Amino acid sequence: MATKLYVGNLPYSAKEESLKEHFSSAGSVASVKIIIDRETGRSKGFGFVEMDSDDGAQNAVSQLDGQEFEGRSLRVSEAKPQPERTGGGFGGGGSRGGFGGGNRDGGGRGGFGGGRGRRE
Repeated sequence: MATKLYVGNLPYSAKEESLKEHFSSAGSVASVKIIIDRETGRSKGFGFVEMDSDDGAQNAVSQLDGQEFEGRSLRVSEAKPQPERTGGGFGGGGSRGGFGGGNRDGGGRGGFGGGRGRRE
């Protein structure tokens, strides 16, 4: 079964092909995905490598964690499953509906008869 690894501290110039080549020294690589920022189109500096076997994944963690890759010291660990997202989409999570009014400035109430409780 394939095991997914988290790879952090990637150089922003890293390419998936060169990362795959680097990890192939530890075992057979199933896939490589460098995470790209959708706004800028640049790497976010981390990604995931999926190894074909558990042994390959263990080898990759022990051999490549802390090893230099294109001038940066890699952080390699087993990827943690992504937590399930709740709410999702627009307006999910937390009730903020309704009028609510509210005193956002924290000062007096202002308006007619303003500044309640400030009698001098």
